[in-house]
Amino acid sequence: MFKKGIVYGSLPNLEAEARFKLAAEAGFEGVEINGTNSLDELKRMKAAADAAGLQIPSIMGSTHWESPLSAADEAVRQKTVESSIFALENARSIGADTLLLVPAVVNSDTSYEEAYSRSLAEMKKLAPHAEKHNVTIALENVWNKFLLSPIEFKHYLEEIGSSHVKAYFDAGNILLYGFPQQWIRTLGSRWLHRVHIKDFRSSDRQFVYLLQGDVPWPKVIEALREVGYDNYITAELPPYPQQPEQMVHDTSNAMTRILAL
Repeated sequence: MFKKGIVYGSLPNLEAEARFKLAAEAGFEGVEINGTNSLDELKRMKAAADAAGLQIPSIMGSTHWESPLSAADEAVRQKTVESSIFALENARSIGADTLLLVPAVVNSDTSYEEAYSRSLAEMKKLAPHAEKHNVTIALENVWNKFLLSPIEFKHYLEEIGSSHVKAYFDAGNILLYGFPQQWIRTLGSRWLHRVHIKDFRSSDRQFVYLLQGDVPWPKVIEALREVGYDNYITAELPPYPQQPEQMVHDTSNAMTRILAL
């Protein structure tokens, strides 16, 4: 059975207790929280989740864009290494078994080859920490100009060579340069660990709310079932500018339709 999740940032700008309560009322089972270096903040999130009867299945890395693991400066890379180790050490205390990370960023200052070699080296350093604490680092496909095919993404994971470093597949992000059902099948049960969803309109290359874009949901769900995926599918969408609570309910309702395909 799929589990229905939503990211913390998709919930209205309320106190944690109110956010988790709203997610529960809308029918979600878990909330993916933002990364933090504060134990007190993690405890606050855990208390709010418990009060609402929800799980915190995963933590979203908080430094991997501004301090990428592909940066030339080791001190910059170290910021994300340290924040990742903190998350890995403490994830289980709040019930989470997954840390989402962006592995690298290719830009005008960092070539593809440099991004690959630097991030691979850092991931190999982080993998033992993930294994020690039994928390999986799940690498997300994002618009970072890196790992642009499912074959390459799978090969990168194979090079890291850890049972605790896998893929966090985003079905909306991939539509710019691929087909989600193909990625799901290539990654397969060995490497597919978690799933994000949003929708994407190809005509103007814009993210949109669920069922308003071009993600081929029947094919996505068919592929997920085919590879035996039965864990969290987590929505990652911005709140409405007005009545943001309604977006949470609308997203939950759309997910009910999608997951039943």
